[in-house]
Order: sequence, then structure tokens, then C-alpha cells
Amino acid sequence: MQRLFFIAVFLLFVLFSVCVYAGEPETIYTDIAVGNFTDAKKRINQLLTGGSVPPLERWNWNFQKERMNRIEIDFSADKDKVLEHIRRYFPDISPEQLAKWKAEKSLEVMQINGEERYFHAAAANLFRISKEAKAKKQKIDGTGKDKFHEFLEHNTAAIRSKAKESNSPVGIEPRTFKITYTVTVPADTVPAGEVIRCWLPFPHNSRRLTDVKLLESNLTNAVIAPPEYEHATLYGEKVAVKGKDTLFQETVQFKATAESFDLDTVLVKPYNQDSELYKKYTAERETHIIFTPEIKALSKTIVGNETEPVKVAQKIFDWITSTIPWASSREYSTMENIPSYILENGHGDCGMVTLLMLTLCRHNGIPAKWQSGFMLHPGSVNLHDWGEIYFEGTGWIPVDTSFGLRKIGGVQPFFLGGIDSYRWIVNEDYSGNLYPSKIYPRSETVDLQRGEVEWRGGNLYFNQWKWNIDCEEQ
Repeated sequence: MQRLFFIAVFLLFVLFSVCVYAGEPETIYTDIAVGNFTDAKKRINQLLTGGSVPPLERWNWNFQKERMNRIEIDFSADKDKVLEHIRRYFPDISPEQLAKWKAEKSLEVMQINGEERYFHAAAANLFRISKEAKAKKQKIDGTGKDKFHEFLEHNTAAIRSKAKESNSPVGIEPRTFKITYTVTVPADTVPAGEVIRCWLPFPHNSRRLTDVKLLESNLTNAVIAPPEYEHATLYGEKVAVKGKDTLFQETVQFKATAESFDLDTVLVKPYNQDSELYKKYTAERETHIIFTPEIKALSKTIVGNETEPVKVAQKIFDWITSTIPWASSREYSTMENIPSYILENGHGDCGMVTLLMLTLCRHNGIPAKWQSGFMLHPGSVNLHDWGEIYFEGTGWIPVDTSFGLRKIGGVQPFFLGGIDSYRWIVNEDYSGNLYPSKIYPRSETVDLQRGEVEWRGGNLYFNQWKWNIDCEEQ
């Protein structure tokens, strides 16, 4: 009897432990959802000290802590400075007006540990997202065309003209670029003697990017990722020296070309739905291409009963570019599903609207994939994301949903089927594997543009190092 008693007590203890463990994750996720980050981190630490958490789950919980830290960095704007910026255009702003903007998600705030925290770009974004605020700013500042818009108008018109002259939509306006890219880890970020690992962005050989050359690098035994990897990188290691910055640098050269497909005449055959290409690029993908109920409902609203692939793509492109304003974004690693975030908040940046475009296309049976890197336009060198969609009989055509927001002259939107040659392609898909593998979670879990850095003690996030790009057209 005594033995049976102890067995019963042991089984009850095990059952209690399992129940506590099973209930704990739900409580943690609830804390995260309502912004109780301090409590969530404490609960995660308690969970992890138990020693019974499987390795994959342990990795996930550690990343949830890191994700909360990243959100706190994103939502770090000084409230007084945000209000000071707003008062330039609304000097008599009332608490009721602020509350209205917050409720409609035009003014980005979060409750973190009981405190109202403002997104670092909240002030500037307000005048991009809110129609009322944007109109007030334009009334005061004027609405003249910016130089970048004028450049795009001229350049895209030239590309269209050359496509007609050559009777070919591809290989237009070839340009050769020389890029020097540098990642700098400030002195003593990592203890002296420790090895710092770095992945620099590298040109990805593709249809529109060729003749790739590594001209120079300060890395000994540098490793270029094999061509089958989605993210093109140059990997290297350096030993940290006390009191000295650690520099990772490359100089690369490549040729980029433009494309301009006329969607009124493009050939579209019935898709081979048994092909590997069709299966892969019309499928859902964790975590940002998911056919949620909201996506399905939106698709029905936009597309209706249309089934012709070109017209479907045009409807989706037109809806996004006319409905979703561009705004500076949180770091992608802090968002669990980017298209869902757009639909909830009503705005997004280049990569976000690209993922929404890809998701809606795939849901409608149009193969679609991610592409990204840098835009290299004169005076406007920066990170940029776009995509490609596939028409059977024609192949892959470019789609820059973010640039589509700009009203470029002509009947047909240029950036649905067209793209300029001022592009450095780094990525042929999103959230791929790095070469060699990274040990700790990436700073950017979707894209690979600024680079990635880590050491034996953990990942080095974007606020712990700097990047710089020097672009020269040859």
C-alpha cells in the first residue's frame, strides 16, 4: 500500500508539472500581446530554468525575449519630440485628436509595461498615413514633385521606349555598378580576443544581374555563398582587438539590366499545375504567406470572379497601390505575419506590401516570389524589396508594388511588369538559410540586406553595429 501511495503521489506531481508547463505558454503569450514584457520575460526565465523544455522550444522562448527587446528599441521615441513635430502643423492639437489618430492606427503607439511608448518614426508616419494630417502638411509645405519622382518618370519612359525599339522586354539599359560595402562593429562591443562572424550582402547572379566580381575584401578566407542559396553573402571572421573598431569590407562589381513587359500583349498559357515551380510558388509559407480568413475575404473583394492571371494581378496591384500608404516600418522580426499586420494597421513599407502582393497572387494561383537588395538610383541609394510573378508562356516578370505607389506617366503602371536597372539583387527569396549557418537568431529574419553579425556570446543586433554603402556607376 505504501508503495502504491508513493506511486500515486509521484503521478500526481508529474501531472501537476505537465499542467503547469502546458498552461504557462498561454499566459506568456497573453502577457506579450498586452505589452506586459517584464512579466513575460520573468515567466520565460522561470520556464527555461526548469530544464524540461525541449531544445527547439527553448530556442523559441529565447527568441521571444529577444523579440520583445527589439520592439522596445523600435518604440523608443521621446513623446515630447513627437508632439513637437506634430504641433508644427497642428499647433492647437487636442487630446481628443491624438486619441483619434491612435485609435485609427495613424499615430503608432504601444503600451509596454503600462507605459505609452511611441514608434521611432511615429511623427513622420502620421503625415504619411492619415489623410487629414497629410493634407494639412501639403497645404503648408506645398505639393511639388520630388526629384526622385521626376527621375523615375524620365527613366521609366526611356526604358519603355527602348523596349519598343528593340522589340524585347529584357536586357534594357545595362548599367555597371561598383559597390563598396562596410560593416563596422565599434570597439569593445565584443571582448578582445573573441571571434566576430559577419555575413555581408553580395550580388546574386540572376536574369537581371550578371558579371559579378569580387574586386577586393579585407577578409582572409572569405566565403561566397553557393548560388543555390536564396541569400547571396560574403562571409568572414575577425578577432576583436581591444580599443579598436572591427571592419568587414568588400568591393564588388556587377551589371544590372532593366525590363519592361507590355501586359496588354504578354503571352499567358494555362499553368502546368503539376510542375515543381507552380507548386512551390503558389504554396503558403510560414510565417508571412498564409491564406488567412482575412486574406481570403480581401481576395474575394478585390478579384471577384476574375480568373485571367494578368487581370487578377492588375486588380491586386491596383488595390494595394491605391489603398495602402507607404510608411516606415518596425523591424520585420518583430511581426509574426506581415500581411496580417498591414490589414490590421492600414500601412506598410516596400517589403510589407510586396509580401501582401505575393500572398494574394499565390492565393489566386499565380506563382509569385520575393526579390530584394538595394535601390541604386542617383541620390537615393537605400534598402529595397520587390518581387516577381510568373506567367506560363512568358516566365517571370518584375513587380515593384511599393514603387507602384508613385504615379508614373502612362496608361499601364510601369512597375507591374517593369523594373529599372538601378538594382542590386541580393536575395531571390525570403527567410532562407545563410551560408555558413548562423548560430543565433538573425537580426533580420525575413531579408538579408544590411548584413548579419554574431559572436560566441550571441547575436549582435542592428543597434550594436553600423553599415555603409558607397555606390559608383561605372
